[in-house]
Amino acid sequence: MDLGVRWKLHGDGRTPAPGAVVRPDERLSWPRTIGLGAQHVVAMFGASFVAPVLMGLDPNLAIMMSGVATVIFLLATKGRVPSYLGCSLSFVGVAAVIRASGGTSATVTGAVFVVGVVLFLVGLAVQKFGARIIHAAMPPIVTGAVVMLIGFNLAPVTASTYWPADQWTALLVMLFTGLAVVCLRGFWSRIAIFLGLLFGYGISWVFDRIFGKIHSVSGGTEAVDHWRLDLSAVGKADWIGLPSFHAPSFEWSAILVALPVVIALIAENAGHVKAVGEMTGDNLDGKLGTAISADGAASMLSTAVGGPPNTTYSENIGVMAATRVYSTAAYWAAAGFALLFGLCPKFGAIVAAIPGGVLGGITVILYGMIGLLGAQIWINAKVDLRNPLNLVPAAAGIIIGVGNVSLKFTDNFSLSGIALGTIVVITGYHVLRALAPAHLKSQEPLLDSGTSSYDDKGAAAAKDQSANS
Repeated sequence: MDLGVRWKLHGDGRTPAPGAVVRPDERLSWPRTIGLGAQHVVAMFGASFVAPVLMGLDPNLAIMMSGVATVIFLLATKGRVPSYLGCSLSFVGVAAVIRASGGTSATVTGAVFVVGVVLFLVGLAVQKFGARIIHAAMPPIVTGAVVMLIGFNLAPVTASTYWPADQWTALLVMLFTGLAVVCLRGFWSRIAIFLGLLFGYGISWVFDRIFGKIHSVSGGTEAVDHWRLDLSAVGKADWIGLPSFHAPSFEWSAILVALPVVIALIAENAGHVKAVGEMTGDNLDGKLGTAISADGAASMLSTAVGGPPNTTYSENIGVMAATRVYSTAAYWAAAGFALLFGLCPKFGAIVAAIPGGVLGGITVILYGMIGLLGAQIWINAKVDLRNPLNLVPAAAGIIIGVGNVSLKFTDNFSLSGIALGTIVVITGYHVLRALAPAHLKSQEPLLDSGTSSYDDKGAAAAKDQSANS
């Protein structure tokens, strides 16, 4: 059986030949391949470690399961789609909503487990019927609006929780991270979030030495005096040990809040497959359903033991474009590094000690970027917002999602925020389209959702590749 775990040596094994790329079934020498694997881990560090911390989950378990998820994905796609699967930021808002209503970590992972099941089934359906079923149910106007409301729904979390913890550190981290994203080139710009975290640790330590303790909210509801950077738990943590596992629990209210994120995950996977296919010259359209179902299966396994859900990481596409190395052998090495980090509780304690002000500065940019990806979907798909058929459901759904508008049905059941906004966008669009006059229903091209939502990946990758060639 071909599992995609055999690679031909590319050229002399040192660097790609001029104008060539190292294809998924090729590799460089093993020392260079292992080094590239480490580079992939660093590229995904920022987002993949910030996400579980923001969701209130164990970062050690998150990194361990990201390695397991990557192995599952590579085996499922038989080594044809190079990808690293890290913790999905799309669920941060969902976790915040569930916890605000009294949910626990088990409730969060239970809700997300169901999302993984749905994503797995969507992948199987795409394998059988083709991507057209996705386009029919979720045209770009719908996908863009849902991604946008998921991102912007997170704004109050930054404004009320992280930023007030240390506003000046948050401001400096925001400025530094923004400069890193814009001014650095190639690989360094791809790890801007990670660099922002390092800068935040450093500036928090300096402020503690200069100004002493800060008086703000830290892990509770009342302001107290505390150190910005508290590493006391790091000294107590073991060097080697298993992360904290727990079983999921299932509540309908939490599941309904989480389900809309399926749309974002479908778009992310489709975009990844399309971008990699364009850069390697392979036609990977036939692998779209497999990639989606593999992501769903990996997320189910991760959340079943208490970890976060996973998704394909665009940061690693940037690394591939910069190095011109698309070898899946490098991703096997990256998965190995992730498993080792997951077995180091001391490392997890360092991640868990990220100061609130640092998270404030990073999430201002990160959450906004998630929301604006929705606008990018519209732009790339040339969605006409002058058409009321597009404008009305998107406008209503986004305001409901961002403003956390609630609709109460009974004393024990209500819909609000992300869940209600998504329902309004999807049902509103299709109902209005059925009732709209003919002149408003001009046929839209059935473009691949990845093309419409993540062409920026391919464009950015091509730009990086030309800049580094």
